[in-house]
Amino acid sequence: LFIAISQSGETADTLAAMEEAKKRGAQTLGIINVVGSTIAREAGGGVYIHAGPEIGVASTKAFTSQIAALSVLALYMRQKMGKGLDKEFIQELKRIPGKVRKVLESDEEIRRIANEFKASRNFLYLGRGINFPVALEGALKLKEISYIHAEGYPAAEMKHGPIALIDENMPVVFIATKNGAHDKILNNMEEVKARKGRIIAVVTEDDDKIRSLADHVIKVPKTIDELTPMVNVIPLQLLAYHIADLKGLDPDKPRNLAKSVTVE
Repeated sequence: LFIAISQSGETADTLAAMEEAKKRGAQTLGIINVVGSTIAREAGGGVYIHAGPEIGVASTKAFTSQIAALSVLALYMRQKMGKGLDKEFIQELKRIPGKVRKVLESDEEIRRIANEFKASRNFLYLGRGINFPVALEGALKLKEISYIHAEGYPAAEMKHGPIALIDENMPVVFIATKNGAHDKILNNMEEVKARKGRIIAVVTEDDDKIRSLADHVIKVPKTIDELTPMVNVIPLQLLAYHIADLKGLDPDKPRNLAKSVTVE
């Protein structure tokens, strides 16, 4: 099964990869936002995420909706494999909108953090396991709309390169919500602190350990590990938005970017 994920449904390289998969006999499934788009029409089956129109060039709500769609797809496949419903997962998925609203209450605090770091020239984003892609998304949003160089990296690989960049001028954003790798994230933060890096940490609301290591803490509601990206990505998107806004930039219309990449 080949799964094509695209907000616009027109992304050229994704469409080309799907066509190649079809030639090789794969079943294809599109997870798309725009109804009637090319990938939606060409895929063998599909899921519309119904996130509504993405007005800004830099996609935000589609990212969260895609995770939700993939989560429901995983539940469906679990059933098809005869493993039954994961009722805890379903109940927690239903609670996510309320938890996202809770994160949005930290908007003013995130703007204050953004004001402190708006003149930074580089950012490093670190996450482990399922939250490594969240680090990538946070870094992508920052460079897309604020024009600050940012790099997302697996926290476990920090010593393989990024640690050389850390000094008192380097903000390091940790996705550090509680999970099985929490102690390892703490070790990573201690390494950054020892090199005078400035730490912004996204943490679970009941986590008091990290406050002594981080310069700034953004608290998010607790959820099960598999759904943490849906909650953890929100403060990173807000941070990028506020930095862009404080620099006098239009976050909806970043330079040199198009809403759909329709050429390879």
